[in-house]
Amino acid sequence: METLVAHNLVSSEREFSRDWLGRSESYMRGLRFHNKQPSVSSIAVCASKLQHYGERLAQTGMHEELSKRFIQLSEACHRYINAESTASWLMMKPGQATD
Repeated sequence: METLVAHNLVSSEREFSRDWLGRSESYMRGLRFHNKQPSVSSIAVCASKLQHYGERLAQTGMHEELSKRFIQLSEACHRYINAESTASWLMMKPGQATD
């Protein structure tokens, strides 16, 4: 979120939750209150948007550093998603289904 705020792309946590995570405006506040991490699906939405806008900025040739930063952040999100997903299936017992 700090990169987005620094470049005046979001002005608040509420806006970030809504526009970059696809959640309600109170999503981040709720996570903080319950001491929880964002859902993998929220991270996936953010990763997708960061990659999309990073690629679009790269195509324009403008804001090269921001483009690179968006791609780096998207890759970090994907690593997190992969790690969480791997941890999830490694903990499952053979034959156990998920809902």
